[in-house]
Amino acid sequence: MAKQAKVLLVDDDADLLRLLSLRMKSAGYQISTAANGREALSQLAVEHPALVVTDLKMDEMDGMALLDAIRRDYPTLPVIILTAHGSIPDALLAANQGVFAFLTKPFDGKELMAEVERAFQLTAAAPQGKRGKEAAGWERILTRSAKMQALLDQARLVAAADASVFIHGASGTGKELLAQAIHQASPRRDRPFVAVNCGAFPEQLLESELFGHKKGAFTGAASNHVGLFQAADGGTLFLDEIGDMPLALQVKLLRALQERQIRPVGATETIPVDVRVISASHRDLEREMAERRFRDDLYYRLCVVTLELPALAERAEDIPLLAEHFLREAATRNRKDVRGIAPEAMELLVTAPWPGNVRQLANVIEQAVVLSTTPRIGAPLIRHALRDRDGEVVPLADAKGRFEMNYLIQLMRMTRGNVSQAAQLAQRNRTEFYRLLRRYHLDPATFKEDEEESPET
Repeated sequence: MAKQAKVLLVDDDADLLRLLSLRMKSAGYQISTAANGREALSQLAVEHPALVVTDLKMDEMDGMALLDAIRRDYPTLPVIILTAHGSIPDALLAANQGVFAFLTKPFDGKELMAEVERAFQLTAAAPQGKRGKEAAGWERILTRSAKMQALLDQARLVAAADASVFIHGASGTGKELLAQAIHQASPRRDRPFVAVNCGAFPEQLLESELFGHKKGAFTGAASNHVGLFQAADGGTLFLDEIGDMPLALQVKLLRALQERQIRPVGATETIPVDVRVISASHRDLEREMAERRFRDDLYYRLCVVTLELPALAERAEDIPLLAEHFLREAATRNRKDVRGIAPEAMELLVTAPWPGNVRQLANVIEQAVVLSTTPRIGAPLIRHALRDRDGEVVPLADAKGRFEMNYLIQLMRMTRGNVSQAAQLAQRNRTEFYRLLRRYHLDPATFKEDEEESPET
């Protein structure tokens, strides 16, 4: 049983909600509740439940509309639907939209708990407290972002299989870190993880790096060379920036993947290899295919599963967490007595555009640590490291809809649930700020509780 996994319960019947909460808490699950679909979506944006159990018929947003929204934004999150209005058409529609289970009220409590157990057995909801190589891979990816958590859920599912994976994301988003985590959570974890940047070599040298070469195969080939495919045998080969690979070499890579064997440059014999390939690129490979710069057949061979890494600007709630992590590392590495970041400096970090993503954030923090003469990094140092391209907190009056909700969530995460500090950052009084929180069903206590948990994945 996946003890301590989070379950979100959604029902407009307060008595049933209370009963379900007691039953699941006694089974060892962490429980959060919502009275309707809109409130549930707000909870999903703040927390990251491993399972949703929802009523079908509710005011404002019913269970089917909630299911549709979850499938759009959290495609791997399992959903169990309960209803007193069960019908074959409803069940069929729910099944078509990817519901995990559909139970009709009055339902048997043991049957519901059996479905909950089955959901955790068949999905990526891993028990807390896991250790070893698998846990170490995920724990290196620090996040409080619901978008990142949804991505990591997909990655955990992928890790258990042996399918080829393509990671798409801008430079600096952590594509290799994610690839390493997938490898360490896979059955191949005890075999090598080998990485190569396909854009860092000219064509002939890249071919030799991948497949190896025989002595005398070309000028300068003074001895036999074992390629990365052989070095990764039994493990994982990570092909970073695969979109930069020349077309002629794409043909040879495709043949190696199809035949599961390689031929070193200058050799006549082939060598069998067993590798899982994870590839990555900042390029849009579908556009590259349309413009005849990337082969269709190789694309479909590599992109069995595609994972989209969000830019840092899309997960701004992670910036304080990452900044503090990078500060600790940089302070230790540079033997500096720097122990914190001033609130004004943190505000600059959170509102900066970050075109270089997580890598740029790490560099900014490193520079600030090296130049700091005090135990706390102030705004001038951060502004200097950002080359004066600092941003400002967007006024809430200019924000609408989903952006406004995400804005509030980011502020509450930054301040660890302190409404006074959050209201000050937003330039609003406490009364107005509380009104905004209630509009989006955001409970300050939720953010205080989050802080007690490990920030790691």
